Amino acid sequence: MTAAVVVTGLGVAAPNGLGARDYWSATRVGKSGIGPLTRFDATPYPAKLAGEIRGFTAAEHLPSRLLPQTDQVTRLSLVAADWALADAGVDPADLPAFDMGVITASSAGGFEFSQNELKNLWSKGGEYVSAYQSFAWFYAVNTGQISIRNGMKGPSGVVVTDQAGGLDAVAQARRQIRKGTSLVVAGAVDALLCSWGWVGLHTSGRLSTEQEPGRAYLPFDDRAAGHVPGEGGALLILEAADSARARGAEVYGEIAGYAATFDGREPGLRKAVELALADAGLAAPDVDVVFADGAAEPELDAIEARALVEVFGERGVPVTAPKTMTGRLYAGGAALDLATAFLAMREGVIPPTVHTDPADRYGLDLVVSQPRTAEVRTALVLARGHGGFNSAMVVRS
Repeated sequence: MTAAVVVTGLGVAAPNGLGARDYWSATRVGKSGIGPLTRFDATPYPAKLAGEIRGFTAAEHLPSRLLPQTDQVTRLSLVAADWALADAGVDPADLPAFDMGVITASSAGGFEFSQNELKNLWSKGGEYVSAYQSFAWFYAVNTGQISIRNGMKGPSGVVVTDQAGGLDAVAQARRQIRKGTSLVVAGAVDALLCSWGWVGLHTSGRLSTEQEPGRAYLPFDDRAAGHVPGEGGALLILEAADSARARGAEVYGEIAGYAATFDGREPGLRKAVELALADAGLAAPDVDVVFADGAAEPELDAIEARALVEVFGERGVPVTAPKTMTGRLYAGGAALDLATAFLAMREGVIPPTVHTDPADRYGLDLVVSQPRTAEVRTALVLARGHGGFNSAMVVRS
């Protein structure tokens, strides 16, 4: 089947805003959520900045019974799912359980929960390890907890493709809806801001060690020297267009095209873009904005820029990387970019790539400093995961 699949709800948890409204209010004007890491003492580590979610108190949103069995990443995911369902005007209790599914992406699972339980194991003994450790660490835990909380028993799963995962999860949700599932909660939220996770992130060799937030994460800039990690992401409600219209749902837009390749070298990313456009039945001139992966690594930036120039021409399409305001959110980052694309289409505003002074050699029309007013009907979202994952998704109003 090739039935149109649309997005009817957004749930966002980001360093610069909790909830889609607050996030968009900050992002559209370039307000950053990157700052010194406070979750633990980062003094001994080379990287000391993060996109950290502040002001989130799980007990204000979730029942107390869930708190001892969940990591920060799962608490954020459960709340984001609640927000997305409310935004879509959906009460899961009104739908057949097997007509609803959950597909999320994860890069690491519940790291902080695991760190605390392993600490108990080493310092106190096995009898002090929580039984909830058996699943709280797991990559699929967010899918499981969301499905249990909302009684969703339809096709579900988890995708593990690092920073490309948010797009891949939404693509898998589109497949399931085309096969007949009525509604799928899809996307990703990630949270790795604990000392154990921080050590793991450093092994990539791609973290920025700059200590000034305004100079730390600069994609397509000659000063680029790595990225800033962050936590958060977005969950989206996907439905078949016909059924969404039948129930009078307000629609953000359509998941029009998708493709993935596996090759960190050229032309892997370019091929993903070309295939996603073909899947959408569109040509390059139809795209109004590109949400770039924006690695802030000279080699990776050059590969992405060349792919865009080869497809769209030099400075042929506006490009933005709003993740400079949140840091890279790993699996959650692409899902957040996807939500941002829908918000940009709704308002006709392309959010800026803050702090960046784009190098002419890349040949990009990068939206910097200030938001740009534009008619945005079609957007391309790009994401790359460590090791060679490339994903491209086309969305349209």
